[in-house]
Amino acid sequence: MNIAVVGATGLVGSKVIQTLEAYNLKIDQLLPVASQRSVGKVIQWKGNDIKVISLQDAINAKPDVAIFSAGGSASLEWAPKFADAGIKVVDNSSAWRMDPTKKLIVPEVNASELSKEDMIIANPNCSTIQMVVALNDLEKAYNIKRLVISTYQSVTGTGKKAVDQLMNERANIDGDKAYPHPIDLNILPHIDVFTENGYTKEEMKMINETRKIMNRPDMAITATTVRVPVIGGHSESVNVEFEKPFDLDEAIDILSKTKGVTLQDDVSNNVYPMPIWSHDKDDVFVGRIRRDESRENTLNLWIVSDNLRKGAATNAIQIVEYLHAHQML
Repeated sequence: MNIAVVGATGLVGSKVIQTLEAYNLKIDQLLPVASQRSVGKVIQWKGNDIKVISLQDAINAKPDVAIFSAGGSASLEWAPKFADAGIKVVDNSSAWRMDPTKKLIVPEVNASELSKEDMIIANPNCSTIQMVVALNDLEKAYNIKRLVISTYQSVTGTGKKAVDQLMNERANIDGDKAYPHPIDLNILPHIDVFTENGYTKEEMKMINETRKIMNRPDMAITATTVRVPVIGGHSESVNVEFEKPFDLDEAIDILSKTKGVTLQDDVSNNVYPMPIWSHDKDDVFVGRIRRDESRENTLNLWIVSDNLRKGAATNAIQIVEYLHAHQML
């Protein structure tokens, strides 16, 4: 299998390459791809130097699949060109997520929707991915009625410029700003741009993507997404109201058996998910599991995952793995 990674020199693209190197996929050729200004740069792949090539050269090389992590405008322009050349595209941007003709895939939840005809496949938003992985089996058991979501999202979700801003502020260095306010010793209730309804685009992504992935267009969802001075790892407080009554021990047992989930829920020993422990791990960590005593049939969960791994790179690679295993490449 030959794989192109588009946006190979960026934060997410670099993580894709790092994760591919550690993943159990037989890759015959890796093609690092980037914009013209990065062509000729060298990246490391399994101890070898590989030169970054252009998007057109990548199409000419005819890889089996291309993982795009180059932003929405590049995906809108180039993903169809790759697809027209017979190259499957797994896209990390928001460009195709809500397109009704494109699948929005989290493998643990809805990989079975994929077919050989799907040439452009959308990778969901990082904060959406970790939440639906944790909720999928609970939804099957009790039917989710409503979600109330509050996120605590790492600066790596914004990119290198945001990481640099945080570290510069910490070192009292004046530099470029990714945010309209300081992020060190601060939190920003502002991720992406604000929309007409007062929600940010990030909040609306979580609402709309969750409904699409879980095939529940009627699900009541509200979200507040917040940027915190953390490098790596998104955290979420999720209040889940079910249609059906649930036994707490049974719900915990379901979570313990949910694919892709690791329970960290031993508060007597101060064990609960934290972003610092999620770094470079592929699982979604769930803890602080407790009944909401103010509302019937409602559960509180604390959900943490590495936003660059399961929230981006790993999920995309798992989609490729599924396509390969089911002979769809």
